[in-house]
Amino acid sequence: MKKINILILPIMLLLASCGGGNKDVDTLIAAKDIKKIEEKRDALKTEKTALEAKIKLLSDAIEEINPTKKYPLVTTIVAKDTIFNHYLELQGSVDTKKNIVITPETNGILKQVFVKEGQRVSKGQILARVDDGGMSQQLAQLQIQADLAKTTYDRQKRLWDQKIGSEIQFLQTKSSYEAQQKAVDQLQVQIAKTAIRAPFSGVIDDVITEQGSVVGAGQTQIMRIVNLRDMYIEAVIPEKYLTSVVEGVDVEVSFPVLGTTTKEKIRQAGDFIDPNNRTYKIEIGISNKEGNIKPNLTAKLKINDYTNAKAILIPQSVISENAEGDQYVFIANDIDGATAKAKRVIVKTGKTQGDFIEITSGLNDGDAVIKEGARSVKDDQEIKIITKN
Repeated sequence: MKKINILILPIMLLLASCGGGNKDVDTLIAAKDIKKIEEKRDALKTEKTALEAKIKLLSDAIEEINPTKKYPLVTTIVAKDTIFNHYLELQGSVDTKKNIVITPETNGILKQVFVKEGQRVSKGQILARVDDGGMSQQLAQLQIQADLAKTTYDRQKRLWDQKIGSEIQFLQTKSSYEAQQKAVDQLQVQIAKTAIRAPFSGVIDDVITEQGSVVGAGQTQIMRIVNLRDMYIEAVIPEKYLTSVVEGVDVEVSFPVLGTTTKEKIRQAGDFIDPNNRTYKIEIGISNKEGNIKPNLTAKLKINDYTNAKAILIPQSVISENAEGDQYVFIANDIDGATAKAKRVIVKTGKTQGDFIEITSGLNDGDAVIKEGARSVKDDQEIKIITKN
């Protein structure tokens, strides 16, 4: 304060002298002495320059010692160790291994269709039948011949057991019987193929071919059968996650259309990397007790591919980058009540999640990171903290 008084005294004297000089100026103007008027003007300019310099000194002194000096206003957040779970978010499609279109095993006319759409069927149940083209009659004839061959064989065997007859006769009747029986068995297998059976238990989703149509073996689509009990989600994963997205990892599965979310695990991770897009496949088994999850339904997946039990997270918005490419933040240092000094700290960053980013080095637990106002402060600048979080 003493310094200010010393500066103010000569200025006040100068102002007083200037104020008293108004009469002299009027007199000079009235006398119209151009030389004296110019001399007076030059003298006043010099006095003005000196006065402005002294006023600036006073302003600087007031700014330096004024207790109500204005500091940049900032808010801070405290860096704390916390559990950080990073999630890989992607999209998958629901599928089931029990979703097939059934085709016949033999050519012919679709003689009968025993089921209708929406009907639940059991494994092995006959769904339709193709006309056998007269094979049943052939089977009946072959069976008669086989029965005769068996009777002949049985009699010849009894005789042979009694050492009656030749061995050649016995072997011939035996061979004839076995050949006839194999012919019967073979035709029975062919006739059995005319019956179209359910390969697993499920629901008939669609009857594609109508009764009476001509069908081709392995070509004509007869009907679709679906089982919604054994469902899974298939997704493709970039190869860089090969060591983190593996069998047994937790997955959060959500179905936007259904508005449901479940917790599941990866049940299988592929061993083959597609050379075209550098990805591999995973399967996630899902429960479908209510039966509302359908094949090809879109699912959103959140896969926990990284966990840090003692991570420091800060908002991405507070991080800046210098000309050398280094990332940095400002922390409040030398905190004294509401005031502190801004300190620039170089940081290394890790994974991001939403608006937050992991700091792997540069910050410690308990550091007061400047949040609001971080873009407007400078290193070692005095600041005022208005909010602490």
